[in-house]
Amino acid sequence: MKNIFSYYNCNYNILPKIKSPKDLKNLSYSELTELCEEIRRCIIFTVSKNGGHLASNLGVVELTVALHKEFNSPNDKIIWDVSHQSYAHKLLTGRYDVFHTLRKEGGLSGFTNPLESEHDIFVAGHASTSLSLACGIAKAELLKNSKNNVIAIIGDGALTGGMAYEALNNAAELKNLLIILNCNDMSISKTVGTVSRYISNLRINKTYISFNALLGKHLKKIPILGSVVEKTLNSSKEAIKKMVYESNFFSDLGYSFLNSVDGHNILELKKAFNWAKQAEKPAIIRVFTKKGKGYIKSEKNPELYHGVEPFNINRGILKQEGNLTFSIVFGRYICELAKKDENICVITAAMGEATGLFEFKNNFENRYFDVGIAEEHAVTFAAGLGRSGIVPVFAIYSTFLQRSYDQLIHDVAIQGIHVVLAIDRAGIVGQDGKTHQGIFDVSFLTSIPNIKIYAPSTYNELKYMLKNAIYKDKGLVAVRYPKGEELKNINKNNETYECAEYFSYGTCKTTIAVTYGILFGQLKIAKEELLKNNKFNITILKIKEIYPISEHIVNKLKKYNEIFFFEEGIKSGGIGEHLISKLIEYGYTGKWTLKAIDGIFVEHSGIQKAWENLGLNSSGIKSTILNKTIYRTDINAANI
Repeated sequence: MKNIFSYYNCNYNILPKIKSPKDLKNLSYSELTELCEEIRRCIIFTVSKNGGHLASNLGVVELTVALHKEFNSPNDKIIWDVSHQSYAHKLLTGRYDVFHTLRKEGGLSGFTNPLESEHDIFVAGHASTSLSLACGIAKAELLKNSKNNVIAIIGDGALTGGMAYEALNNAAELKNLLIILNCNDMSISKTVGTVSRYISNLRINKTYISFNALLGKHLKKIPILGSVVEKTLNSSKEAIKKMVYESNFFSDLGYSFLNSVDGHNILELKKAFNWAKQAEKPAIIRVFTKKGKGYIKSEKNPELYHGVEPFNINRGILKQEGNLTFSIVFGRYICELAKKDENICVITAAMGEATGLFEFKNNFENRYFDVGIAEEHAVTFAAGLGRSGIVPVFAIYSTFLQRSYDQLIHDVAIQGIHVVLAIDRAGIVGQDGKTHQGIFDVSFLTSIPNIKIYAPSTYNELKYMLKNAIYKDKGLVAVRYPKGEELKNINKNNETYECAEYFSYGTCKTTIAVTYGILFGQLKIAKEELLKNNKFNITILKIKEIYPISEHIVNKLKKYNEIFFFEEGIKSGGIGEHLISKLIEYGYTGKWTLKAIDGIFVEHSGIQKAWENLGLNSSGIKSTILNKTIYRTDINAANI
């Protein structure tokens, strides 16, 4: 095979000279074309080293170049929905020299971030938010009598999210607003639903054109009558054209709408942007792009190359059979259950393959529901299914579940409806950073009355807990599990995974350390190192059913003089705080230390590095135990 890797890792002629968007203004069309090729090569090479979002970024290179050439950022505000496709934008706004730090600790974020550049308007990471933000900024610019433009780029996949329509309903009077609808038929999974089909059909009606030409040709052959009919048709041509081409959802809402612009043609994009500048209404331009363009492997499989780990450019991403993750184990086991139980169905919010549901979709298509990027709808939809006797399992990343809080309370919990949440990517997720860390779900879920929350640390526990959540428990139930693989050798303690509530490991009668989920592995390593190097023994308590707090757990912990609690989540409202509150309620008078994530958003880095920075890796846990930073439950103590 020809080695193309070196082709991407080579010198660039134009890209290093672009220090700001102003440097694009005098470039010729041929130079802009060469620049686009260099940007693609740079993105492919960097992502192959660092990981990141590949296909989505390759699809918007020409669009980004044209935007920065025709508009004047940062005076004109360019807002990227989700912003995972902002790599070209970063390269054109003075960050080429540090682009190699993308998604590394202390380096560039994989999303827009105003702390990096004045050209980044907003910290973004969730879909369907750009139009509301653009609406607010456009109104502010008008209030300031500014002539600056506000441009929002949103994908057709993000238009499956209801928040986008709330913004469209309020933005039709903002003449300084331009919305670019980027159509590539993808969000992360294939875009679904009637809205997607409607947008896909907003094209020039080629059937109408062909029929019109054929009809005119044959009418001319009919003496006298033919010419009369043709004249009548011609007189109504504009009305027919308007009906076929221009009447649509967007224009009916009051927007100037330009359809079918080639998103990889800089000259076409230039004309479209100039049209928008002259429009008397807020404008919507629909552009077509190819996700993954410029790297044949990602063009053929844009879903696989949406978000990637480091890979070899020549070979591409190699799927390794047997390399299990929590997501894969979840997906396979829910299939096993569904084969025996026709009442089980699954719901995803445009994350089917990412949450391990590919096999379920193929085998139980009538019970697989992809609602698009519509997490709020997904929860209430699940409530409707549950009310009707179906068992809905909603597989969702922890970070995206945040968007459904009201629905969880109002439409599920208050109604007492049985809905199962399979919460993927719970805890630290790493390089996607602060918009994606799954550290808030425990804190906000524990505020919901009558909820049950499980936290497996192994694959077997995940399966056992999922089965319990479906068949044993009632009401709202959550099973939260981490990104990636279970830790090796974690089960070698004669642990029975069917054991409910907790697992106790160790013989120490005075000091106990408590945790749940994936941190059990780090705590286990710390215990072994403490015993070996420091001759200091502790007992470990791993909580499996983390909420509500079990009376058995409280009574067990009351017997210890000293308690350490380690939590990969927000301290305020976390299990640690709930447990300490219960201990005090039960009259505990010993010492305790709570180590959790306190008052910060966790930046991007590797998962292990994030644990280290937070003091939640084995070394940090060991250090905390040895240093014994103790808080006493005596409320009158001076060192509270």
